[in-house]
Amino acid sequence: MTSPGEPPSPREEVREFLTSRRARLSPEQAGLGAPRGHRRVAGLRRGEVADLAGVSVEYYARLERGDLRGVSREVLDAIARALQMDDAERSHLLDLARAAGPARSTRRRATQPALRPHLQHLLDAMTGAPAFVRNGRLDVLAINDLGRALYAAAFDSHHEQDRPVNLARFCFLTHQAAGELYPDWNDAAETTVALLRTEAGRDPYDRGLTDLVGELSTRSPDFRARWAAHDVRLHRDGTKHFIHPVVGRLDLDFTAFPVDADSALTLTAYTAPPGSPSADALALLASWEATDRDETASDDHPTARASSPDAPPARPDGEQR
Repeated sequence: MTSPGEPPSPREEVREFLTSRRARLSPEQAGLGAPRGHRRVAGLRRGEVADLAGVSVEYYARLERGDLRGVSREVLDAIARALQMDDAERSHLLDLARAAGPARSTRRRATQPALRPHLQHLLDAMTGAPAFVRNGRLDVLAINDLGRALYAAAFDSHHEQDRPVNLARFCFLTHQAAGELYPDWNDAAETTVALLRTEAGRDPYDRGLTDLVGELSTRSPDFRARWAAHDVRLHRDGTKHFIHPVVGRLDLDFTAFPVDADSALTLTAYTAPPGSPSADALALLASWEATDRDETASDDHPTARASSPDAPPARPDGEQR
């Protein structure tokens, strides 16, 4: 097994993923009927998966060892059906197959893709919806004012100027603050790990992701246990729950948009159903954020009269001439 912080082995990733999917599926769930006699393995046997997929036991055993050289899309689809994979798991298997192929380059990606200026302009234009852009490692690369207000706990707990706020570090290494923001912390934790696992399949040679997983595995037993489950998830839309210290509970619908196919950047925006308590709370959060921003700006700058070029200079005692 790869040690935390070490580059992942695509073969090992394939082996552990297929083994974990096979172990969770019982013969009854696979339509094979109740098992007879003592079974030495959890879930399905390799032979049973091979039969369901229409391949030989020897061939499936080779695939489960991580050797995906020359495997066809049709065979991978058959295995995915046999193991009853969902869309996220099927995509993950295809990603692992691409990563394990002979043409895969081991060149490491840059620390993060370049962020185009127009993305921040787009976020700033979304005044009624918290929104941010993240990469596959869950680094927040750009965010609008309402998004920063929603995730104030993550930004307040972040004190490292050399790297952006990372939602995975916030979730697992700032446990008290994350537990207060996420009323269902377990669901937030599972989603976080599943997104990182999905990204690891898409690009196992991302050194930044490898380092992040190593750090979290070393410092958080909760993360380490969830990472070993090999669960993956597509995070396109859904509902997320927050408890904000100023406005209380927010049940927000989210939609995640891929920025482009190559950079792995995702734009996530939150909304609330019109007329709902969460819509009222979101409007209150926007009002609070604007007021707080105006007060901060007034504290940072002189008064309009003092800064005006037409204002007469002040005497040392404060009286105007």
